[in-house]
Amino acid sequence: MSADDTDSTVTSGDAAGRLTRREARTRALELLFAADVREAEAGSLMDAEGWVDEFTRMLVELVTVHRATIDEVIGERADGWSVERMPAVDRNVLRLGVAELLLVDDVPPKVAIDEAVELAKHLSTDSSPRFVNGVLAAIARERGLLDTTTE
Repeated sequence: MSADDTDSTVTSGDAAGRLTRREARTRALELLFAADVREAEAGSLMDAEGWVDEFTRMLVELVTVHRATIDEVIGERADGWSVERMPAVDRNVLRLGVAELLLVDDVPPKVAIDEAVELAKHLSTDSSPRFVNGVLAAIARERGLLDTTTE
């Protein structure tokens, strides 16, 4: 469990319950993946769901609005891979990770990377966590978001 999952949950405002940020990230990944493989709009899928918690909605909207820039950032650091050729799960894990890393102020860079790696561990191939970690860490280092003296 990461530091941001121990003390913060996202309240839905719905009596149905609360999601941890890890659960919200997983739900965001599911929506982004479904939209990607169906060539649909993620927003439409969220609307069809009915209730979607705030953190999930924010992540999906960030990825959707900034997708071209996010994909460009990923493409610059994914040596030997174009974003389009990546497995759909990895592509969307990286999109989520970059969105959190660069656009969500209350998520520390190491947490954004660790959470993306955890998603890849549970939902993708054996080599995916290492790939996701390498791409996101390179992006974070390039932008001065990680202390390179302790890495």
